[in-house]
Amino acid sequence: MSPAYVFVLTMGIVNLFGDITYEGGGSINGPFMGSLGASAAIVSITAGLGEFLGYALRLPAGYAADRTGRYWLITFAGFIINLFAVPAMALAGSWQVAAVLVLAERIGRALRKPTVEAMLSYTTGELGKAWVYALNTALDETGATIGPLLIASVLLFKGDYRTGYALLLISALAALVALVVARVNFPLPSRLEQGRTAPAKNLTPAYWWYMLAGALFAAGLMSFELISYHLAKSKIASEQWIPVMLAISTAFGIVATLVFGKLYDWLGLPVVIVAVCLSAAFSPFVFLGSFYIVLFGMLLWGLGYATQDTLLKAIVAGVLPEGKRNIAFGLYYAGYGVGWLIGSIVAGLLYDKSLAALIAFSIIVQLASLPFFVVARHRQAFDRDRAPN
Repeated sequence: MSPAYVFVLTMGIVNLFGDITYEGGGSINGPFMGSLGASAAIVSITAGLGEFLGYALRLPAGYAADRTGRYWLITFAGFIINLFAVPAMALAGSWQVAAVLVLAERIGRALRKPTVEAMLSYTTGELGKAWVYALNTALDETGATIGPLLIASVLLFKGDYRTGYALLLISALAALVALVVARVNFPLPSRLEQGRTAPAKNLTPAYWWYMLAGALFAAGLMSFELISYHLAKSKIASEQWIPVMLAISTAFGIVATLVFGKLYDWLGLPVVIVAVCLSAAFSPFVFLGSFYIVLFGMLLWGLGYATQDTLLKAIVAGVLPEGKRNIAFGLYYAGYGVGWLIGSIVAGLLYDKSLAALIAFSIIVQLASLPFFVVARHRQAFDRDRAPN
């Protein structure tokens, strides 16, 4: 087994335990905040602001990593905040405190995301762009499947939300131990690079077109906090079944991640177009359906998250500038976060006004990303043809 493959697997294990922690918590954040008196708008806007910060702050985090070279220090700081904000929810006495912890968890994720993505990019020359992120995401999503099931088990056996949050301290500690192992064995991930894995010298026009496409896609891909709030309020699913629905959609996303990752390395953009079209169809099933129809919609929603976590990362890896990998990922996700924040605010406000309008908004903005992906790919090909050999 090559060192590059071992590094990807090791970081995948870190993310597996990390996802058990924050996806386990995320599966009940909406109902928990609701039980503390938060409205649908507050839940959705908090989730949207959290995602915005979780993406926008990747830009200064990436810039700091490129300027200082302290990739591991920033990674550790991000993981510590990201992981331990979740079990701290067990101590929240009001929705305001819970909201602050939701934001803290996303901020921690923002700090460590660009450095992790950049370190993984050094392995793409050997393992393939989409396959690296697909493999890492599959381990991510395995944890994201286990976490909600763990919380569902706690609720099934008459535990409460606070017990579930407290239990996630175990997986948070396991993720930190795995991260220490990765740091000890791979102090300089850049040594894993084979060939030229950063194809550009500066941020290209294609990069900016891809950012616009990603922002539109993000605007229509709603947070689970709003979905879980809807399921609890409408009584479509019991409190035990809400985390299970997330786990099922995430498990489906694991399969989609591996399939789409391999197909993207073979076929390219058409795979992205198909994935976006399928993802765009989730909202009418989730917000208008009965239990099993909602479950089908959640599969499409999980596919959307697989697209975000695999295909969009592979696209960015294809236009990375040399020496600016961290800031390129950070800047891209800042744009993505702006789209997510706008979408979450609109979704939260529309939820109480008109479900039909909410559904139309989600579908339209996701599909609106498609022409931007196409333009970006044509511009990328144009720049590649003009580049000196």
